[in-house]
Amino acid sequence: MSGRNGGQHPAAHAHTHTATSSITRLGIVLALTATVLIAEVVAALLSGSLALLADAGHMATDSAGLVIALGAAMLARRPASQHSTWGMRRAEVIGAALQAGMLSVVGLVVAVRALTDLVSPSPVASTPMIVMGVIGLVANAVGLLVLAGGQGESLNMRAAFLEVANDALGSVGVLVAAVVIAVTGWQQADAVASLLIVVLIVPRAVSLLRSAGSVLMELAPQDLDLSEVRRHLMGLDGVVAVHDLHAWTVAPGLPVLTAHIVITDEREAAGATGDLLCAMQSCVAEHFPVSIRHSTFQIEPAGHREPEACA
Repeated sequence: MSGRNGGQHPAAHAHTHTATSSITRLGIVLALTATVLIAEVVAALLSGSLALLADAGHMATDSAGLVIALGAAMLARRPASQHSTWGMRRAEVIGAALQAGMLSVVGLVVAVRALTDLVSPSPVASTPMIVMGVIGLVANAVGLLVLAGGQGESLNMRAAFLEVANDALGSVGVLVAAVVIAVTGWQQADAVASLLIVVLIVPRAVSLLRSAGSVLMELAPQDLDLSEVRRHLMGLDGVVAVHDLHAWTVAPGLPVLTAHIVITDEREAAGATGDLLCAMQSCVAEHFPVSIRHSTFQIEPAGHREPEACA
C-alpha cells in the first residue's frame, strides 16, 4: 500500500505563474544585454581596452546564457505528460549549469590574457572605456532591478542574476581602470581590473555549477538529514523498520522522498494504515528544514518478503 500527498494543482498553477514572470524578466534583460554588447565590442576595438573587451566577452556569454535561460524557462512551462511526469522542470537546472560553465570558461580565458598584459601591456584609450563603462553600468543596474525579484524562483533565474551582476561589476572595473589610466598613465590597470573581475566571477560560477550538479546527480537536498528523517519515521506507532529511503530534487523547490515502511502485524490487522500515511506525510512536510510535499511510502507487513525473494 502506498500514499502520496495531494495539492499538485495549486503548485502547478503557481509554477506556471512563476515561469511566465521569469520569461518576461529574461526577455527584457536579454534585449538590454544584446544592445550593450554591440556597443562594447565597437568601443573595445576603438580603445584597445582588454578590460572593456573582457566585459564585452562577459556580455556575449551572458547573452548566450540569457538565451539558454529564456529557452529553459519556456520549456519549464510545459505541462506534465505520461512520458514526462514532472513536465520539463529540470530544463531550468540544465540551463543554469550551462550558464555557469560558460562563465567559468570565459573567466579563465580572460585571466590568461590579463596575466600576459601585466607583463607586456598594450596602449589603452581611456575615454571610450569611460563612456562604455557608464553605459554598461546603467544597463546592468536596470537588468539587476528587473531580475532581483525573480532570483529566488529557480537556479536558472539565479544564474541569470549572477551573470548580470558580474557584468555590473565588470562595468565598475572598466570605469576604475579607465580613470586610473587617464590620471596616472599606468596601463596595467586595465589588466588588473580584468583579473579582479575574474576573481569575482569564477567562484560564484563554480558554486552555481555545484548546485546545479547536485540536482542533476539527484543528490539528497543539502539541508535534509536522512538519518533524522529515518529516526522520526521509526518513532511513529507501529513502525518497526524503514528501508529504501531515498530523497532527491526534481527541480529547485521540488524535493521528493520515497521509502518502504515495515509495520507490525498488529498495526496491519487494525487497518489503521491511512492514519499512518497521514502521519508520515505530515512528518516529512513539517518537521525538517526542507519541506517535502511530494512523498510516497510503501507500507509493508513485518512478514513481507523482498521483491527479489518474491521473484
